[in-house]
Amino acid sequence: MSARYEDLTINQGSDVSIEIHCENEDGTLKDLTNYSVNAIMKRNYRDSDGDPYSQAFNGIVSEPASNGIVNISLTNTQTDSLLTRGRYVFDVELSFADSDSNTIVERILEGQIEVSPSVSKP
Repeated sequence: MSARYEDLTINQGSDVSIEIHCENEDGTLKDLTNYSVNAIMKRNYRDSDGDPYSQAFNGIVSEPASNGIVNISLTNTQTDSLLTRGRYVFDVELSFADSDSNTIVERILEGQIEVSPSVSKP
């Protein structure tokens, strides 16, 4: 499965939940049993994960895992701390250990995020 590209808008100060449906190349649902999710947004591709403007998403494989659904989310506190000038880049990766205990990583979604400022933010 190759990574999809999407541009997203996040409203500052709001809870955000994004549902991603994963399919195999033949169109069947991807069984995500024993997979984990990693998703992060950064101001620049080269920024470190610890950069103060980077934000990790909370990522889970929705049950049942055989339905191939991943959910990434941010709380209103997390989105409230985002900068509203400029864009972020992001990606979502799945990982699992194969039968030889090798970690296999697959990018499923990538793109840019614009943060829409909150009028209510003090």
